[in-house]
Amino acid sequence: MSLQQHRLSNGFRVVTEHMPGLASASIGVWVTAGARHETPQQNGIAHFLEHMAFKGTAKRSSLQIAEAIEDVGGYINAYTSREVTAYYVRVLENDVALGLDVIADILRNPVLDNAEIEVERGVILQEIGQALDTPDDVIFDWLQEEAYPGQPLGRTILGPHERVSNFSREDLSGFIAQHYGPEQMILSAAGAVDHDEIVRLAEQLFGDMPPKPLFDVDAAKFSGGEVRQLKPLEQAHFALGFESPGYRADDIYVAQIYASALGGGMSSRLFQEIRENRGLCYTIFAQAGAYADTGMMTIYAGTSGEQLPELAGITIDEMKRAASDMSPAEVARARAQMKAGLLMGLESPSNRAERLARLIQIWDRIPALEETIAQIDAVTTGDVRDFAQTMATSASAALALYGPVETAPTLQELQERRAA
Repeated sequence: MSLQQHRLSNGFRVVTEHMPGLASASIGVWVTAGARHETPQQNGIAHFLEHMAFKGTAKRSSLQIAEAIEDVGGYINAYTSREVTAYYVRVLENDVALGLDVIADILRNPVLDNAEIEVERGVILQEIGQALDTPDDVIFDWLQEEAYPGQPLGRTILGPHERVSNFSREDLSGFIAQHYGPEQMILSAAGAVDHDEIVRLAEQLFGDMPPKPLFDVDAAKFSGGEVRQLKPLEQAHFALGFESPGYRADDIYVAQIYASALGGGMSSRLFQEIRENRGLCYTIFAQAGAYADTGMMTIYAGTSGEQLPELAGITIDEMKRAASDMSPAEVARARAQMKAGLLMGLESPSNRAERLARLIQIWDRIPALEETIAQIDAVTTGDVRDFAQTMATSASAALALYGPVETAPTLQELQERRAA
C-alpha cells in the first residue's frame, strides 16, 4: 500500500505516500499555528517565527542549515498562512533522513539569538514594506480585513510594522511553547520514501515531545465592508469578496466550480466579456478561498481609473447572468479543469505531500482520490446556478479599491445593482 498513516503515542501524526519511479522525496512538517492563532498583540509572530527557524539551532548555524541541504543538492523552505506554518525539504532518496533531521532540528532546537532576531526583524520589515508597495498584494489584505474586521482571520500574515518592531525573544519562545506541540504537527512525505523508516525517524526525532492543549480559534464571522485608498498609480485595483463555503462545507466543490466558470481561465465569463470583448483590463480572475469554518469568493481586476466603474458594473451583471444561464458546457469545462488541476498536481511529490498534510489537518483522514473526483462530478448545472444566485444577490460582500479610484462605485452602489 503506497499511502499510509501513523500516529505516535504523543499525538504526532505521520502520513506518507510512496511514488514509484521517483528518485526524490518531499518531506515537511505542517504546524497548525498560523496567523489565525495569534492574539492581536501577537499579529505577525507566526511568520516571524518561521523566519527565525532558519537562523540557527543548538547544533547548526544558519549557514550550516542551508549547507546541510544544499550540499546534497536539496531545497529547503517554509511558509506561513492564516491556518498553518509549514517547513519542508526536497531531497534525493538517500538523503531523506538528513532532510527530516534538519526539519526536526529547526522546529525543536531554535536558538532565537537576540542578534539574529534583530537581523531578521529588519528583513521582515523590508518584506512588509515591499508588500505595501505591491498593490495587487496589499489589496487582498485590505479585503480580508474588511471581510473579517476585528478578528484573527482578518489580520495580515506579516503583521503590522509596529508589532513586528517590538517582538522579543520571549514572545517568540512563548508562541512556540503554546502552539508547537506534537498534536499540532503533521509530518507528510511523498515520493521516494519508505513509510516504516519515516515512522522510525519520526519516533526518534519527535516521539519525546510532551502533548500541549489544543488551541481553539475564534469562530469567523464574515461582516463585509469597504476600504478605498486613493493613490496616483497607473492602474486602479479592484477586489470584491463574497462570503462562501469553508473547506468542510458540503458545497465547497460547487463554489470552486462556480469560481472557475466565472473567472478561472481564458474561457471564463469575466475574462471573455470584460477583457476579450470589451478590452477593459489585462488581468481579471475569480477564485474560491476556503478556511475551516468560512470562505471568500474573490474577484480581482486591474484597470484604469476611468474604466473601473464600467468594469465593476459588468462584473455584477455577469454574476447575475450566471444565475440564470450558466450552461452545462461551462460547468463541464470547469469540472474538467478542476480534475485536471488536481491530477496534474499529484505528479509532483511536493504538491502531493502538501495535499496529504492539508487533508489530515481538515479531516484527520485521507479521502480516496476517487471520492474527491466523484464529489466534483456530482456537481450539477443546477447546483452552480443556485450558488450563483446566492453570490449575485444575497451573499455578504466586501470591497477593496486602490489607486485612482475616485469615481469607482461604492459597495452600496454595487449592492443596489445586485438587487436591481
